Amino acid sequence: MAFVVNGEKIEDSAIQQEVERLRPDYERVFSDQDPREKETQLLDWSRENVIERVLINQDAQKNGGAIPGDKVEATLAKLKEQYEDSQQLYKDFDTDGDDKIKEAIEAQMRIEQTLSNVCKGVSKPSKTAIKEYYEQNKDQFRTEERIRVAHIVKHVNWQTDEESAFQAISQAHEELKNGAAFEMVVDKYTDCADNGGDLGFIMKGQMVEEFEDVVFNLGIGRMSDIFRSRFGFHIAKVYAREPGGVAGLEDVQERIVEALEEQMRGKAIDNFVDELRSKAKIEEV
Repeated sequence: MAFVVNGEKIEDSAIQQEVERLRPDYERVFSDQDPREKETQLLDWSRENVIERVLINQDAQKNGGAIPGDKVEATLAKLKEQYEDSQQLYKDFDTDGDDKIKEAIEAQMRIEQTLSNVCKGVSKPSKTAIKEYYEQNKDQFRTEERIRVAHIVKHVNWQTDEESAFQAISQAHEELKNGAAFEMVVDKYTDCADNGGDLGFIMKGQMVEEFEDVVFNLGIGRMSDIFRSRFGFHIAKVYAREPGGVAGLEDVQERIVEALEEQMRGKAIDNFVDELRSKAKIEEV
């Protein structure tokens, strides 16, 4: 079904394109919903999205202010740099020259300028709002236990067979048992000598399971026996542990400010669109 918004006709094909654009995420989020209800809701949301974009575009072209020609030209030049085949650019814009592309660029710039002006009045979130957000969303700021670990590794691959790799790691293990410093043995034997084999702080899920099963069960300052992972043989040493928990407000305040500002910008744009819609003439045809 087509619509006319303030005299501008929106073809049903535009709404169907929006349906297909939204469908992958929509199917993922609402996978348990009744198929017929899901399709109806997807169509409704797509229709609303298209109408809102038309309203914003109409206002931007009418009240968005002038866009400098050199800015449009510069943006076009950058756009062309992204295409190895210039003909593909013209094909994507369904044109055989630059004029139509520049019109599209200028129209988009007017929209961005309009929305930027809408959000200019958005204030910085207060300390109270930041603290409330933190208290209400602490699960977002939960951190897992971290350990700082180093390792000696002998890879098993096309260059080194299982027996040769095990013999080499066994020699390293023997030196360690005889009192040699781990840091000295790393440099002598490991296949990954960067930073003395130090992997820095890691959390569960960063390394392969067979590696984590060993190192996360070591105490601070303790060294493992030889163990095997899918990459080869290892000897690991844990240097430090940081317990899991909720990050402090001071550590996540910047993230909270960004989230709150994004919410406020979204609300300002929603209010702007609602105002446009209240004045618009929208008809089904």
